[in-house]
Amino acid sequence: MSASITAPLPVAGAAPSSRRGTNRKVLPGFNLTLGYTLLYLGLIVLIPLSALVLKTFTMSWDQFWAAVSSPRVVASYKLTFGSSLIAATVNVFAGLLLAWVLVRYQFPGKRFVDALVDLPFALPTAVAGISLTALLAGNGWIGQFLEPMGITLAFNPKGIIIALIFIGLPFVVRTVQPVLEESERELEEAAMSLGATRLQTFMRVILPSITPALLTGFAMAFARAIGEYGSVIFIAGNVPMVSEITPLVIIGKLEQYDYAGATAVAVVMLIFSFILLLVINALQAWQRRRAGA
Repeated sequence: MSASITAPLPVAGAAPSSRRGTNRKVLPGFNLTLGYTLLYLGLIVLIPLSALVLKTFTMSWDQFWAAVSSPRVVASYKLTFGSSLIAATVNVFAGLLLAWVLVRYQFPGKRFVDALVDLPFALPTAVAGISLTALLAGNGWIGQFLEPMGITLAFNPKGIIIALIFIGLPFVVRTVQPVLEESERELEEAAMSLGATRLQTFMRVILPSITPALLTGFAMAFARAIGEYGSVIFIAGNVPMVSEITPLVIIGKLEQYDYAGATAVAVVMLIFSFILLLVINALQAWQRRRAGA
C-alpha cells in the first residue's frame, strides 16, 4: 500500500504568503514618486530660478556690478536688511512674551487671541498695508494724535518696520509655542525648590531649552521680512534713497524695461535667501537634536 503525501491545510489566522504582496505600500513605487517630485521641483522652482540666473549672463561683470552697487540700490539694501533685522529682533521678544502668555495662563478670550496670531498669514499683504496706513497716517485714527507731537509713523522707515513686525510676529510665536508646551515643569519646580529665583529659573532652565526655537523663529521672520512687498509698499512712502525697499527697486527696473538690471538685483536677493534657508534648516536640525536629547 503506497503512502500518499497530502499538502498541509492553511491555518486560520496565519500570515499571508509573501508572494501575495506583503510589502505593498500606500503610495506608488519609488521611481514614480521620485519622478513626480523632480518634475514638480523642475517646473515650479528650478526652471524659473535658472531663467533668472541665466538672464544675468547677458550682462558683463562690470554691467552686473554697476547694476547691483548703484547708490540707489545700495540704499535699498540697507533699508531692507536693516528694517528686517530690527523687526525680527522686536518679534523675538514680543513673540516670546505672547507665546508664554498663551501657554502658561488661562484667561477669557484665549482662543480668540490665539487665532488672531495667525491673522497675518491669512490676511492679504496689501490689505495689511492699507490698514496700517489708515491707522498711522497723519489723518489716520492713531496718526492724527501722534503727528502734532512730532511723531510720524507712516511714509518713512518707521512705517516699514511696523509693517514688518506685523507680518513676522506669527513665525516666532508658532515656533516657540510648541516648545514651551512640551517643556518639563518639573525642572522649573526643582530649580525653585533649590532656591533659584524666577529670573534664574528662566535664564538657566527655560531659556536654554527654547533658544533653538527662538533662533529659528528669528531667522524665519527675518527671511519673510526681506522679501515683503505688499504690506510695505503702501506705508513706506517709496522715496528713493530714503524709504525705497529692494523689491520696489526691482519693480521699477521692470517698468523701465531694464530686465537685465532687475534680474541682477533679484539674483543678489536670491543668494541671501538661499543663505537664510540654509541657516533655518541648520537651526531646525539643531532644535530636533536638542529635543531628542
